[in-house]
Amino acid sequence: MKHELVLEGLNCAHCAAKIEQKLIDTPDYSDVRFSFATKELSFNCEKRNIIEEVQMLVDSIEDGVTVRSADDCDEENEESISKVKIVLLILSAGLFAAAFVLHFFEGNDVICAILSVISAILSGYEVVYEGVKSAIKLRIDETTLMTVAVIAAMVLGEFVEAAAVTVLFGIGELLEDKAVEKSRRDIRKLADIRPDTAYLVDNTGSREVPAKDVAIGSILEIPPHTRVPLDGVVTDGATTVDASSLTGESAPVDVSVGSELLSGMMNNDRTVRMKVTKAYADSAATRIVKLVEESAKNKGDREKLISRFARIYTPVVILIGVLIALIPSLITGEWATWIHRALVCLVASCPCSIVISVPLAYFAGIGAASKAGVLIKGGRYVEALSTATCFAFDKTGTLTDNHISVKEIKSASDYSVEEILRIAYSVEAHSSHPIAAAIREYAEAHHISELELKNHTEISGKGVSAEDDRHTYAVTKSSDHQATAVTLDDKVIGMITISEQARTEAKSVLKKLKALGIDKLVMLSGDKRSACEKVAAELGVTDIRAELLPEDKVACIEELISDHGNCCFVGDGINDAPVLSRSDCGIAMGLGSDAAIESADMVLSAENLNALPKAVRVCRRTMRTVRGNIIFSLAVKVLVITLAALGFAPLWLAVVADTGVCLLCVLNSVRLIKSNASRQ
Repeated sequence: MKHELVLEGLNCAHCAAKIEQKLIDTPDYSDVRFSFATKELSFNCEKRNIIEEVQMLVDSIEDGVTVRSADDCDEENEESISKVKIVLLILSAGLFAAAFVLHFFEGNDVICAILSVISAILSGYEVVYEGVKSAIKLRIDETTLMTVAVIAAMVLGEFVEAAAVTVLFGIGELLEDKAVEKSRRDIRKLADIRPDTAYLVDNTGSREVPAKDVAIGSILEIPPHTRVPLDGVVTDGATTVDASSLTGESAPVDVSVGSELLSGMMNNDRTVRMKVTKAYADSAATRIVKLVEESAKNKGDREKLISRFARIYTPVVILIGVLIALIPSLITGEWATWIHRALVCLVASCPCSIVISVPLAYFAGIGAASKAGVLIKGGRYVEALSTATCFAFDKTGTLTDNHISVKEIKSASDYSVEEILRIAYSVEAHSSHPIAAAIREYAEAHHISELELKNHTEISGKGVSAEDDRHTYAVTKSSDHQATAVTLDDKVIGMITISEQARTEAKSVLKKLKALGIDKLVMLSGDKRSACEKVAAELGVTDIRAELLPEDKVACIEELISDHGNCCFVGDGINDAPVLSRSDCGIAMGLGSDAAIESADMVLSAENLNALPKAVRVCRRTMRTVRGNIIFSLAVKVLVITLAALGFAPLWLAVVADTGVCLLCVLNSVRLIKSNASRQ
């Protein structure tokens, strides 16, 4: 049984990683995944009532965290607690300011000490409490380091500095928590496209009901300026809808009776009615929200590396701090000086800036991509797409519009082009073959009338014949299905050339990918080579692999990965599940197919290729942010630790190197949401 919980009050990324690992190591739990960005924990467990047991596991690592069902969150309680913190922090800062001024004047040492101690208690009581508990549990984290630093500073007589450390740490923690919560809200808003209510039409008129309770086949009323709550088909009225929240395409879409509406679309103009075709849980908006939420739990390699790094990093820096305190003190005898320097090193070394900002950067990038109509299933696929050097495309339905049409009609007899078309139209009148449909569509568009024929006979894969009182007519297909011969009593009287249309956006999208440095573009298809070559020539693709079976496509992808590194495959997601799974990032087009969403690592929800270059840019920007946060954090920490060891860094600078750097990295990660959205 799958369980989904929320860990309210968990703002320490290091503790979050420990909780996740604790659950992974517990025998009854499997597929444990936690997202610090959303505070959501999911796992499989045979037990039904699991919250109390998880609460005990969480309490063994971090107190003050409340485990709740994902449907029962309490953000207001956290907000009220933060207001109390703000009041105490303001009072503490005022007392510290007074102590800081007074310590410049002689004769005020006692008053300075009293003001500093009160200030430190008001702003640091919670940190010291958590630090003592961590020490009792033999666990070293930033609260333990801060507690040791503050107590040691006071023992050394540095009361004002101790107060400065607690006040700065409190301000930094508050700003950091606010930035993280704001980023969480901003990311949630990107997926907030699913209405909770619907207007159900019955005998009494229209009434508001919970959207999740609406049954398939029900009639809903969609007023102007409201979102469509479920998927369905328009049964009455006409309007325009804004589908940008689903597809990233800003142009309004005209809909009328018979048009499909997807949940999450915004009705712009007039009231329409629709018939529900999918349940709430299966609607487009629900699937998008679920994909975005799940993506945060599918960690990338760098996210996993950071978690492993933090477990090794903390003991190493503690050892460095101990060595800085002991070795020089044993040589010089200046214990106070070197213990103070060691404390600065320990406080500055906390890895929270990396552990928090890296997952947020991934999630912010994934959230921004969803706004552009690109659904990415996790950080590992962000990494794969950002470093991809090769793209392989399925032909039919991906590079082409999956719609064949008549390109040219030529006469090979005394019959006119119009007469040849009329004969072909009449012969193909009842055939279900795509070529027959193309001929009928072309004839009807040119207002061609139908002959009265009888005895229609179709031979699968070869053609169709029919008769009148005098002649036998037939339309036969060529081996590559790109041309048809129209015959009269077995004599060819004309030829109809059939073409598969390339997508209107395909050529420009391939050009944009090349501009992004992706030079290897390959077409994979099961069709005849001649058919592939025509489409490839139109689009400028030079590497064509034709007449492939599904297993042949997988072999081609493996060859491309071997030769070019990361290779992404773009297909329709229905017939290409094996190759989608084998590629480094399998990309499917459209929300309509469950097979597409299940088998792909990324979905282009607009059912066209326009979002593909956007996705590459978003992923590259996300990875630049991740790398930037890591390099900046480590560089500042190395600098401050070096300065501390040399005696040039005070304790308050170590706090800035911890909470200040963490705040900057979090804000840099959150910036992805707005910067990506503004550049689409």
